[in-house]
Amino acid sequence: MKKAATRRLLAPVAGRVLALADVQDPVFATATMGPGFAIQPTDGRVVAPVSGRVTVVAATKHAVGLVTASGLEVLVHMGIDTVELNGAPFVCHVQVGDTVQAGEVLAEMDLAALQRAQKLATVIVVVTNGQTVLDDLIVAATDQMVTAKTAVATAVLAVTTVPGTQAVPSTTAASDAKLESESESESEFESESESGFKSESGSKSKAKSKPKSKPNSTSKYAVLATAIVTNVGGPGNIISVIHCITRLRFYLKDEHRAQDAVIANLDGVIDVAKAGGQYQVVIGPAVNEVYDAVMAQLGPAFADATAGTPTATVTQAAGAPTETDVPTGWLPRLRHGVSQVIGVMTAAMILVIGILAGSGILKGILAALTGFHVLTVTSGTYMVLNAVADATFYFLPVVLGFTAAKKLGSDPIVLAIVGAILIYPSLMTAAGHATTAQITFFGVPTHLMSYAASVFPMIVAAWLGVSVERGLKRVIPLYLRSVFVPILEALILSVIVLVVIGALITMISKGLASGILAIYNFSPALSGLVIGGLYQTMVIFGLHWGIIPIVINDIATNGHSYLNAILSITMVAQGGAVLAVFLKSKNKPLKEISLAAAISAFCGVTEPALYGVNLKYKRVFVVASIASGLGGLLTGLLHVNNYALSGSLIGFPAFITPGVGIGPNFYGYLISHYGTLLIATILVYLFGFSDKMLPATSATAK
Repeated sequence: MKKAATRRLLAPVAGRVLALADVQDPVFATATMGPGFAIQPTDGRVVAPVSGRVTVVAATKHAVGLVTASGLEVLVHMGIDTVELNGAPFVCHVQVGDTVQAGEVLAEMDLAALQRAQKLATVIVVVTNGQTVLDDLIVAATDQMVTAKTAVATAVLAVTTVPGTQAVPSTTAASDAKLESESESESEFESESESGFKSESGSKSKAKSKPKSKPNSTSKYAVLATAIVTNVGGPGNIISVIHCITRLRFYLKDEHRAQDAVIANLDGVIDVAKAGGQYQVVIGPAVNEVYDAVMAQLGPAFADATAGTPTATVTQAAGAPTETDVPTGWLPRLRHGVSQVIGVMTAAMILVIGILAGSGILKGILAALTGFHVLTVTSGTYMVLNAVADATFYFLPVVLGFTAAKKLGSDPIVLAIVGAILIYPSLMTAAGHATTAQITFFGVPTHLMSYAASVFPMIVAAWLGVSVERGLKRVIPLYLRSVFVPILEALILSVIVLVVIGALITMISKGLASGILAIYNFSPALSGLVIGGLYQTMVIFGLHWGIIPIVINDIATNGHSYLNAILSITMVAQGGAVLAVFLKSKNKPLKEISLAAAISAFCGVTEPALYGVNLKYKRVFVVASIASGLGGLLTGLLHVNNYALSGSLIGFPAFITPGVGIGPNFYGYLISHYGTLLIATILVYLFGFSDKMLPATSATAK
């Protein structure tokens, strides 16, 4: 028997070689797409692992497909879930039809941009037709550092036995001795499909054959598309659909309505996966045809115009819910609604978490510099640095209007304008004065409030924007929509927020503030427990504004505030919680954002911790709130006082008693704050978080 032919696969990039099972993507890790290996890159220059013809270049530039003269169909996939980045971190140097030699540059990756986007840069190499053309794929350099062009795997080509003859390799180029010298003739490629990869059945004819008639092909994909759409919950459950090199990526209103097992067993579907808020149907090489068939049935309104930027990234967090989108029963409905609100907030915030964390750290540094009188608030240096640190927070409604609208499917530009209206200078100035904060809008009493750094009002506006925009398009003629729909939508949403939501938040926050003040007057320790446990939840919904004036008045009138000492504790607790996530998680992107968010919280800015980590993994937030309540109880028992509008760990000078210096109050600060830090970190580390809580896939093996 003749020895089976082999082919070498080169490292496409410098870095550490990973076994395919270690890739943090279930479709690749389970070899669903075929055998292969991966590399965690240290360099962004990606080269061809084999010689061959380029058959696929992803529209988002994150994947390149090659086919060799010996019949190997090799996919080079750059990064995990990088289709969402719309090609921004990639530059491709090849196009479909090009012939490349092993080691020739295919593309370049911007590793820094991928890191900022919190995407793993893992480069994956798989032989997509491995089940039919390979006997084995031997990866010899697992967990070793290699340079690009190093041979790291050997493909053992399959052999077939013909009765009465010797076993021969089942490849059309079995006599080729070296991968680098593989050549191709035009005739060898004329029989390839347009994508260059295997068909759904996993086989490919070795000889030319007459193409199937177009009606039959169209009918096949149309049938599959109908089955997929039906089993993901129908058009009413679909927000939008995009696709990458191998998968349809649905954004669904409710993933629980999708029939995973049914879809995974459809003829033409490889598997089902769920990640990043997407319901992913793994198709393989025919994904373009199936996508076109799906869109032909759904219509262009379901296409994502941003070609890779999702309109929703959180399960059950997109689209204005209808009666059929929510469960029955008041308690399930409440849980469903809260889950949607939190999901949209975290999804909308995630794009700005990095700069929020950095801004929070800079604000903490400025607080320390002014506290130690290195800078004064009137100096030019302070004003410039403060503008850099504070701009993200001040204009957060504008940013959130844009990001939340993209997640929910409303117009991002209109929602950004709504955010700008809420922080328009004249309205902000009026909100800061008692005499002008109460106005009338067409005779309707309206209480103005500061919306700078607010989150919840813009989330509600973006949510309502879907329905408002849809309603306006129904009544406004097509030829007038481009002018009248945006301005009317901005007007309606702004009025709803200013007149209805603002008044509601003001009324509730004032009531909460009065209740909290009454509890504090009754028992500082009890108020510490209550305020410590609830304050960050109030921050999420914008209800904390009723408490801030009490703190300011206390400091202005009495020179100190017990209440602010308790609020300071809540920042430390959220920071301790996210610090525990950093210490426990093995997920590199999560560790990076967790550490930055912890530092920001210790500098007095909790938004990165809240929206970047703690709320995403709800148990972390709950445990952190419990720790915060215990810390508040301790603060009340020790009667810790605060002497300036500052707090958390960076604000320690605000706990030094004027005229006395470091004394009992400062020691109480150290005990309460660092005690809270310890409690929050330990509780979350032991009970609040594990990597099992990371977005898991629910793929059904076939």
